Amino acid sequence: MRVCIPVEKNEGAESKPYNHFGSAPKFLIVNLEGEEIEVIDNGDLGHEHGNCQPIKALANKPVDVVIVRGIGAGAISKLNSMGTRVFQGVEGNVGENVKLLKENKLMEFTVNNGCNHHDCGHH
Repeated sequence: MRVCIPVEKNEGAESKPYNHFGSAPKFLIVNLEGEEIEVIDNGDLGHEHGNCQPIKALANKPVDVVIVRGIGAGAISKLNSMGTRVFQGVEGNVGENVKLLKENKLMEFTVNNGCNHHDCGHH
């Protein structure tokens, strides 16, 4: 399973999850089988709010799961249509969030519980 976590800077498993998917400077792709970590620069960083293109942002890398602190309904819908599930990350680092995912302790985002610009603490 390949897990994508948006981050501000690459510090491996110690990286802090970024507050919002579309505006994250980088994505870490963690392969749970071998624990390898790949870093991708956000290819869609300059998008207009509400027009996030997850496929472009992830540089066409297939991922099974996204763990993020905040994400809009449009991006959730696009990721789900690609076969990618989206889970809400918690305070802590990438390693802690991956561990919680493996233990089925993260809440899954749906288009109904994603962020809108009024109630989400993202940048």
